[in-house]
Amino acid sequence: MDHILFWIIVGIVAGLLAKMVVPGEGPGGILGDLIVGVVGAFLGGWLFTTFLGHSYGGWIGSTAVAFVGAVILLVILRAVTGRRLSAR
Repeated sequence: MDHILFWIIVGIVAGLLAKMVVPGEGPGGILGDLIVGVVGAFLGGWLFTTFLGHSYGGWIGSTAVAFVGAVILLVILRAVTGRRLSAR
């Protein structure tokens, strides 16, 4: 249970960071981007484990993995929903 809570918190932080990096408005506004961050955290963990054979632990490593997953997911969602990637 602690691990799930940890990944939710890390995912929220990663979602905020990803929103700063990926321009444009995501589906559902900031709340949607935070949810994308949490889902992206799990996606990043899966991607790193699948392709590198391991993921990174601790706050910094986990946030980096979650950030990568959140950025990938935000870019895909914005491409699929047709939202433009405009500069701020």
